[in-house]
Amino acid sequence: MFIERPFILLKFYYKGALWRIRSKEKTVYVTFDDGPDPDVTPKVLDILDHYGVKATFFCVGENVHKHPEVFQEVLRRGHRVGNHTYNHIKGFDTSTGYYMRNVAKADELIHSDLVRPPYGRIKPSQFRELKKKYRVVFWDVITRDYNRHLSPNTVFRIIHWYCRGGSIVVFHDSKKAEKNMLAVLPRAIEFWQKKNYKFGLL
Repeated sequence: MFIERPFILLKFYYKGALWRIRSKEKTVYVTFDDGPDPDVTPKVLDILDHYGVKATFFCVGENVHKHPEVFQEVLRRGHRVGNHTYNHIKGFDTSTGYYMRNVAKADELIHSDLVRPPYGRIKPSQFRELKKKYRVVFWDVITRDYNRHLSPNTVFRIIHWYCRGGSIVVFHDSKKAEKNMLAVLPRAIEFWQKKNYKFGLL
């Protein structure tokens, strides 16, 4: 459970970050990390279009630089984008100055007030600096679609067990997660629709 849903004390440690959005409406917030990928992201966009769902894509700046046409297609189809650093770096392994410069480099391409730290790992000093300019977004449920030791059924069960109203749910539009994510995403959307969830944008 501590993998799929964050440990509650983290929410106090990173006070002011966005983990879940509580409201009277039963809403789920679908997000994707690590793209854009020229092979995977267009498939995700087609699935979302099929179901009429909008999502938020936290993009790696380096990937946006390599595949600007895919990034523009995400925007053209009405989705939101966020900053996932330029090189998908771990905050624990870098200085605050370097981390902020990496985020700023990505911001030159992405232009968003949303940022999601890769791996959810940042130092308190980095978090304080990020909050000055960005809304820092973590998650309420991470699907673990990137884990190749898990089957699509197991990934779907994570969603079934842990998702609730206001959940910010993380998928990945990357090669590593492609098999699980593409198999599970339609099932997850249909599950949420049957449970009368609405789909929100961050």
